[in-house]
Amino acid sequence: MEYEISLATAVGISVLFALSLNLITGFCGQISLGHAAFFGIGAYTCALLAKAGVPFFATLPAAMALPALFGLVVGLASLRVRADFLAITTMGIGFLFVGVVRQQDALGGEMGISAIPDSGLSKLAFMLLTVALCVLTALLSQYIRRSWMGQVFNAIAEDEDTTRVMGIDVPRFKLAAFAIGTALAGLAGALYASNLKFISPDSFGFVESMTVLSMVVIGGIGSVPGVTVAAIVLALLPSMFTFVGEYKLLVYGGLLFLMMRFSPDGVTGALRRLMARRRA
Repeated sequence: MEYEISLATAVGISVLFALSLNLITGFCGQISLGHAAFFGIGAYTCALLAKAGVPFFATLPAAMALPALFGLVVGLASLRVRADFLAITTMGIGFLFVGVVRQQDALGGEMGISAIPDSGLSKLAFMLLTVALCVLTALLSQYIRRSWMGQVFNAIAEDEDTTRVMGIDVPRFKLAAFAIGTALAGLAGALYASNLKFISPDSFGFVESMTVLSMVVIGGIGSVPGVTVAAIVLALLPSMFTFVGEYKLLVYGGLLFLMMRFSPDGVTGALRRLMARRRA
């Protein structure tokens, strides 16, 4: 039973992480290939504060605020670059984060940070907290998607220039998307650090950024239910098939290629088309 609880916690963290990227890439159309950096900032913030004696629940706001601050910086960069150039910029931020952490002894360097203090919750309580945060994030995502803010995000994703001509403050909404998405990524990182009690730079590299991007693309960019299901399935794959863990980038890259080739709008879009054909 303990293994199942630990697995459910890890899956919940993956879902929360995927939903955070969906807010940026899925809703607002801003490509991010370095999202794991914000996940890592949240994890390191939680770990350092916990080691300093700060209670677990008090570390969570800081683990969200600091990534959100860095997210605003990236958002400012997104105001000047788009599409491929934005993807390259965010990828560079991911590499920069890992490089800085590896060079700083105060952050554990190559060895990472170990013996992170316990959250004070039982494994079951921590799992229930993670699931509750996933549900709240999913509900928040759905609310944003259906709100006026979500409509603006969708307009920016479809045609940024036309949206600007209509008099909408595009920079403001792009910054909001990055701030919210990176804050949620930081929250997922804090749960990750507290759950494992050990973090290292390798946990927040390019592979993790591609993993979470795969969850968003395969589930259906912008679809909250689709991304949630895809995150659950892809997070469970390494525990179900050993070779997936050894060749994660190859497997997920192959899935991404197949999805973009045969169903660019993900599994959600494929199911929608299938249902339309059945009704016809």
